[in-house]
Amino acid sequence: MPDRDPPASTPEPLLSARGIAKRYGAVRALEEASLSVRAGEVVALLGANGSGKSTLGKIITGITRPDAGTLTFDGAPLHLSEPAQARRRGITAVYQELSLVPDLSVAENVWLGHEPVRRGGIDRRTMKGRTAELLASFAGVFSVPVEPDTLVDSLPPSERQLVEVVKALAWRPRLLVLDEATASLDARQVDRLFELVRGWREGGMAVVFVSHRMNEIFRVADRAVVLRNGVTVGERRIGEVDEQELVQLMTGGGAVAAIALEGHDAPGAAAAPPGATEAPVVLELRRFASGVVAPLDLTLRQGELVGVGGLQGQGQSRLLLALFGAVPHQGEVRLEGAPVAFRNPRQALRAGVAYVPGDRNREGLLPVRPILENLQLPNWRRYGTPLRMERARRDAAAVVADLDVRLASLDEPVANLSGGNAQKVVIGKWLSRRPKLLLLDDPTKGVDVNAKAELYRLLARLQAQGTTILFHSSDDAELLGLCQRVLVMQDGRVTATLEGDTLDQRHLVAAAMGAQGAGAA
Repeated sequence: MPDRDPPASTPEPLLSARGIAKRYGAVRALEEASLSVRAGEVVALLGANGSGKSTLGKIITGITRPDAGTLTFDGAPLHLSEPAQARRRGITAVYQELSLVPDLSVAENVWLGHEPVRRGGIDRRTMKGRTAELLASFAGVFSVPVEPDTLVDSLPPSERQLVEVVKALAWRPRLLVLDEATASLDARQVDRLFELVRGWREGGMAVVFVSHRMNEIFRVADRAVVLRNGVTVGERRIGEVDEQELVQLMTGGGAVAAIALEGHDAPGAAAAPPGATEAPVVLELRRFASGVVAPLDLTLRQGELVGVGGLQGQGQSRLLLALFGAVPHQGEVRLEGAPVAFRNPRQALRAGVAYVPGDRNREGLLPVRPILENLQLPNWRRYGTPLRMERARRDAAAVVADLDVRLASLDEPVANLSGGNAQKVVIGKWLSRRPKLLLLDDPTKGVDVNAKAELYRLLARLQAQGTTILFHSSDDAELLGLCQRVLVMQDGRVTATLEGDTLDQRHLVAAAMGAQGAGAA
């Protein structure tokens, strides 16, 4: 029998990342993360919320510097201190968060920072011509006309996302990172993008593909690399794996909520108020919709703590804003049995609805103003005209003592507080109003472990007092440890409601990724 031909040697990776570590204070974003991608290969980078995908992508593209580990590109060490260095080496990215300048034209955005030059000035004719050639890649899938001279500010989100792709291609990359780049695209645009990805792969480009849609990964990727808790835990060839095995890798096979709660007591499903299923109904939604949020029905009872999960940017924040009257909505809303139609947050406040935003510095606080003013922002009217300041200070001091806010004086700027204490101020300003319904949008983001534990105890106390809480968190384990039910959102739709036996990390990740068998719809 003739000898078999020796197997073809595996080509060396175009990009190799080994032992990458990154910490932000006490938070470990990455620890022993590894990734390799070869020329002419599409690698899907997978992981649950907080697994480190975005951090690793930012390190590859020069946005973030690693604390440890090695990067090589085309066989040579890669040391990046800014994205411009990465782009000059042939590495660029398309992110879900747009980086376009609204007041500039499409062509000016595409070539910003590397404009073609002729006779010492910008060659606008060449710039527009090359932009038109790149835009032609998406001919037939634009919902509105897009020309080189079109102002970006006039374009809808999907067209802006395609301009981001064109902007990345203008650098003629050898490695392209697509980080949730399909999130705002319609089906035709996604199909066209994937046609282009296949062409780029055949032309030798390497692509790192991050997506929250499991079906997209199986459509376009050659291989999947999985991160869990900042560590690369496995890789699989797409033709040799199914959805459930990838979910198993992402979750480790079970619910690990207690780990993320750092051993602190949390309300948890077991702490549901006695007879919660028979408790009075506080909120009823029928065919409730707003923007990207598809029509949904929902019933919340007194004292319930219900979570809203899924990967980030799936409509969770929009849902809470619509319930608070901050953005328009359609459908029927009943609060304690009475129909309501909040046209602004002031009406919601009067009805007993409170909202804690995800970005406390931009939306929840006046950072340069005193703590006293921030605590009393929604309450000044109750202190009359002229203001009864002594009573306002007394009430604010009571909230500070109740929440154990660490401060020097009520008169110091709230910007002087730590992240955890500032978040307590955001929540504390609502407590004196005794809300019937409390809407929380990722309230523990950016706070330390002790502050988280104090918030968990506060939520347990509010539940015991009968407050109904709708709680969005980007921390999956937090949802599992705190909530009796979790609504999982994908692309603006509630794709699963997890409770009882399905309230675990495997079902939560599967539902967020759109995998089969994700739980009760």
